[in-house]
Amino acid sequence: MSCLQGLFFCPEVASLLLHNFCIYHISPPGHELLQLGAVAICPDDPIPSVDDLAVQIIELGAVMCMGVTAGAYILTLFAMKYRERVLGLILVSPLCKNSSWTEWLYNKVTSNLLYSYGMCGLEVRGSIDVPESDIVQVCRRLLDERQSINVLRFLQAIDRRPDITGGLKRLKCRTLIFVGEDSPFHSEAVHMTSKLDRRYSALVEVCDASNQYVRVLV
Repeated sequence: MSCLQGLFFCPEVASLLLHNFCIYHISPPGHELLQLGAVAICPDDPIPSVDDLAVQIIELGAVMCMGVTAGAYILTLFAMKYRERVLGLILVSPLCKNSSWTEWLYNKVTSNLLYSYGMCGLEVRGSIDVPESDIVQVCRRLLDERQSINVLRFLQAIDRRPDITGGLKRLKCRTLIFVGEDSPFHSEAVHMTSKLDRRYSALVEVCDASNQYVRVLV
């Protein structure tokens, strides 16, 4: 479940969700676990566009969607294309604009590492002074369980995403956006909220997770 596994591993939340909803976890093509038979996508195949990724969801009926960052972008794009199918959006640190120079550079370095060295080129480790946390261990395990060429293609697709700000006003589903006050995605989340219809959207700023303090901006 990667980004969402902490949510579903919380007993109270899992009980509420699993007893009231039919849950589908949607991964990009080739991002299934190696143990489940995921194979490397042929390098000669065209890189999927973000529209191709959004079409994956079309087989489902009426849905409520929850996504994090790139996943939030894909789900927002899907909601814009198929407004009658989406009942609500829950977006965490979402993207809506095209990639910045900083993001492009970061993804370029990561892509080169994936192309040249595979997943072994992405070291996720603790240190003597800072022992490995559960999150670091989970990240390393998730990296080991995926084909590097498939992750590379997903990064390239997201890096080429268009700006969807202009279509946000047409969204009529309820939209709830979560973002950390110190998150690098904070400004984009605020920008996205300002472009949504205020009757159907709200921004939740997590100011201090350790004290469980949040600020809701409607």
